[in-house]
Amino acid sequence: MQEVQFIPKTYTNSIEKGSFTWSSPSNIALIKYWGKKEHQIPENPSVSFTLDNCKTTTTLGFTKKENQDDFSFDVFLDGDKKDDFKPKIETFFKRIEVYLPFLRNYHFKIETSNTFPHSSGIASSASGMSALTMCLMSIEKLLMEPYGTLIKAERSLTDDFFIQKASFLARLGSGSACRSLEGDLVVWGKHSEIDGSSDLFGIKYPFKVHENFKNYQDTILLVDKGEKQVSSTVGHNLMYGHPFAQERFKQAHKNLSNLIEVFKEGDLDTFIEIVEGEALTLHAMMMTSMPYFILMKPNTLEIINKIWSFRQATNSKVCFTLDAGANVHLLYPENECEQVCEFVKNELVAFCQKGQYINDKIGFGAKQL
Repeated sequence: MQEVQFIPKTYTNSIEKGSFTWSSPSNIALIKYWGKKEHQIPENPSVSFTLDNCKTTTTLGFTKKENQDDFSFDVFLDGDKKDDFKPKIETFFKRIEVYLPFLRNYHFKIETSNTFPHSSGIASSASGMSALTMCLMSIEKLLMEPYGTLIKAERSLTDDFFIQKASFLARLGSGSACRSLEGDLVVWGKHSEIDGSSDLFGIKYPFKVHENFKNYQDTILLVDKGEKQVSSTVGHNLMYGHPFAQERFKQAHKNLSNLIEVFKEGDLDTFIEIVEGEALTLHAMMMTSMPYFILMKPNTLEIINKIWSFRQATNSKVCFTLDAGANVHLLYPENECEQVCEFVKNELVAFCQKGQYINDKIGFGAKQL
């Protein structure tokens, strides 16, 4: 698949106005990507659990306009106008205009809300950009009815292509957003052992997954809800010239290869080793870049040590992972829900900002409402 195949030939329908509403979840990477090339291309493949409860709901209203010189849109979060969101969305529109050439034809009203607290450290760019993209793709579907007749003959615009193009576009808004459209496991980035994997979009994990990983749980411990000292974009860019970058990229490929067997066999112990190692490696890369930085907080480390002690004492299969921030994602099998929830209440909640945490589980991607 090449980028040019996502450029529509022409639109047959004319639409004056309308609206679409989609919800799309965040996701949590098990194999991390850190470092990207031009046009949001990852330096290494990643695989993530799609979440369920932590999601963004976006309603996109659109009205045809006369002046087609500029993009025109307003953004609202929980009913409040958010002009500070506009530069990021304008950058997104500029990146995707060649693939959605109707963007200058309409004024858009973007109304969005999250199920998780604002500034909670959950990856709202992934859920937000993927929800917005699904709304935009729904407009294109209307403009191209009957669906598929204007795409190259060998590639009718099926539901598969719809989601593939949506993932491709969402990536241009936020890299991890391309992993939020489907579930329960999504691979993004070319990997030699995974047919169909691509740097351009995410795909559903194509191999067997053991029952041990079905309905996996994720409790998100909100250690620090403040804005990160270093943005993910800056952090990714610091991988250029990083002394350990190339070895890190090789490690990610190898860990993903190993996870294929882990998912097949249901090997929870090796799963823990890979996932926790990936989380710590991500932060090690931050601490060894130039300039270096630390996103973990003292309470992040307290929680990690508590998890290790609890696992040793109980033989639990609970483990942690981290995104580019201080919060801790507690991953565990469904059959350990009661035990782990007690552990959180008794030992971990004290390390969460204002005692806040979110119980979530594996989900299955974006939904039209």
